[in-house]
Amino acid sequence: MFPPASTADEHGVVGVGADVDPGTLLTAYRSGVFPMPLEPGGPIAWWSPDPRGVLKPSDLVVSRSLRNSCRRFETRVDTAFDEVVEACADPGRERGWIDDRIIDAYRLLHGLGWAHSVEAWDDDGLAGGLYGVAIGGLFAGESMFHQRTDASKVALVGLVDLLGSGPGRLIDVQWCTDHLAGLGATEIPRGDYLAGLPALLDADGPDWPRPGT
Repeated sequence: MFPPASTADEHGVVGVGADVDPGTLLTAYRSGVFPMPLEPGGPIAWWSPDPRGVLKPSDLVVSRSLRNSCRRFETRVDTAFDEVVEACADPGRERGWIDDRIIDAYRLLHGLGWAHSVEAWDDDGLAGGLYGVAIGGLFAGESMFHQRTDASKVALVGLVDLLGSGPGRLIDVQWCTDHLAGLGATEIPRGDYLAGLPALLDADGPDWPRPGT
């Protein structure tokens, strides 16, 4: 369905077009490719950047202040998936790209048990979170948000706790921003990511909540 990820152009684009149905999305992730519009409201592009941003769970950096923040929040999984995606799609966010097509597509993936959210809650409600797609030992992170300081970082700590730090686990962060680098994310050549992908997909994943539970 997709050209080989290794054929991406200098920007990391493998192709443009196609739908975002569940089968298309899962094929993309299994091929080392992920969707993102070329511009807000524009056509869907399929990306495989080089280098690729990744976070090995064992490399997560938890500072003393973040450890203290973890005590202020309760971490939950898949209890507010829609709310997390909608918060990530806030049109007021700089460089926002998540539109109704993406929201509907990942809601459907969530209902099928492939997409998941990890959330940080406090007494005032949902404070932050992240969402992505889990296949085997791979968690392909899509977006994160926070409404209180460190809440999205706490959600990331919760994700790492769920995944575990053993072999066959990797968080794909797509591009390694300074923010993510401070949490332990690194860049690896696209070829290395693609070479390691089959083993990740075949690994036994963590026990995610079943849809509807």
